[in-house]
Amino acid sequence: MKPLHALVQRYIQNGSLFAVLAALGFSFKAIFVKLSYAAGPVDAITLLAMRMGLSLPLFIWLVGFSRRHNNGPLTFGSSIQVLLLGLFGYYLASLFDFYGLQYISAGLERLILFIYPTLVLIFQAIALRERPTLRTLAAMGICYFGLGIAFVHDVSVSGMGNQVVVGSLWVFASAVTYALYYSGTGILLKRMSSMRLAGLAGTASSLMVLAHYLLVADTSQLAQLPAAVWANAAMMAIFSTVLPIYWVALAIQRMGATQTAAVGNLGPVLTILASWLVLSEAISAYQIVGLALVLLGVSRLKPAKPKVAAQSTTTDAPA
Repeated sequence: MKPLHALVQRYIQNGSLFAVLAALGFSFKAIFVKLSYAAGPVDAITLLAMRMGLSLPLFIWLVGFSRRHNNGPLTFGSSIQVLLLGLFGYYLASLFDFYGLQYISAGLERLILFIYPTLVLIFQAIALRERPTLRTLAAMGICYFGLGIAFVHDVSVSGMGNQVVVGSLWVFASAVTYALYYSGTGILLKRMSSMRLAGLAGTASSLMVLAHYLLVADTSQLAQLPAAVWANAAMMAIFSTVLPIYWVALAIQRMGATQTAAVGNLGPVLTILASWLVLSEAISAYQIVGLALVLLGVSRLKPAKPKVAAQSTTTDAPA
């Protein structure tokens, strides 16, 4: 037992255990969504409202916890930026993702979401009026070629090609909005800690989601939902939303942002394995090849600024 205990202590001290736990928590979000859809008649906005409503107290706690690090008061400009990040992050990105998961597998969903770094670089190139390097274009090509292999296979074998296309478009829209959120975090991370930003943006997103839900949904249906839906929503809120943010912060403190982001590349692999074990989704050779190409492409992307690498460790991809 002593060698095992010493090994765990070493992984805690160097931060690798926290980085792996964060990747595991983020990767299980899609699994909890699919389990919720299978457990009862719940739609995307209701499920998202349950997730964010249960997460809200924890996001508020993150804001309070971050005050111990002597963060100054928010300016009006920073407040507007936080609201915009909340709009693009856990609100629109999550809503589009939940819509997409009604139609496609968790494995394909994670592959589509994982191309968001390519979108970030495209937005950066447009904003900075810079042409991507040949290395960046080649890496992007590898990413999209791998995604295309997995997508075409799912369309051809599912028997529900139209649904796969619709679901994939929703998830791609989620990747776009998350990339916008991700691109905007760099400015605010220069003014506040990642913990405070995650708490503020998460709180803003939660309030937006709940306002949306109250405007369009019948709240009386919440009491009629099966306990399994509530249990999965609670697991999503705790294990796949708030705890990973905290684990990532601990990992960054111990091993740095670059290494933490590298461990985050385990996400698609863990999602596909979990979807096979928990949801009984088949794993094909096409998915494995597509996954390998996407991971290879993402690993070869070169951010324009070091801050971008650090941003990827503040939240899941996407929320």
